[in-house]
Amino acid sequence: MSRARFFWINVVIFLVIVGLAIGAYYYYFIQANYVSTDDAKITGQVATVTAQSQGKLAGWKGQEGQQVNQGDTMGQVNGGAQNVTVTAPLSGTVIQSKAMNGQIVVPGQQLAQIVDMKKLYVEANIEETNIRDVKVGADVDVTIDAEPGTKIKGKIEEVGMATNSMFSLMPQQNASGDYTKVVQRVPVKISMDSYPADIVPGMNATVQIHK
Repeated sequence: MSRARFFWINVVIFLVIVGLAIGAYYYYFIQANYVSTDDAKITGQVATVTAQSQGKLAGWKGQEGQQVNQGDTMGQVNGGAQNVTVTAPLSGTVIQSKAMNGQIVVPGQQLAQIVDMKKLYVEANIEETNIRDVKVGADVDVTIDAEPGTKIKGKIEEVGMATNSMFSLMPQQNASGDYTKVVQRVPVKISMDSYPADIVPGMNATVQIHK
């Protein structure tokens, strides 16, 4: 083997070792200083607009994207001698509409959903083995998949008092005797200092919570 070839082989081995060392240090640094998860989504307080009486819907103004203020008239349910006004329960943006003019509706029927787009937040699910390192008021770095180059500053506002599985419609059952323990996740609410205007509820996010 020539000296030049031997030299370059040693260089490659050295660079590989350095790369592994840097990677190991970075991994240790992240584990020691942050609780990270990509099981997170953008969400907000959702207000549901419902019909309060039975009748025919008229004057419906709940189109998706419509800006409304709390108490604004969104439509009217005409039920013979009784006409009931449908109003917005929250100021925000209509993100879903399930109604149209002329439709017959019944009490409690969902007509639309409204979210205040100026008060969006992140809901992250943290593994139970890491939740002890998550404290209310801790700083959080948020990255949204739709804006990968933008790091948003946030804070922990709430730590859930139960795991997600407690509210599951189909909780795990140990009927066969072959129970396998599954790591549970606790929901955490994270506020954002500011965020791009095109962020919408349901977008995926990754969070790094400072320990």
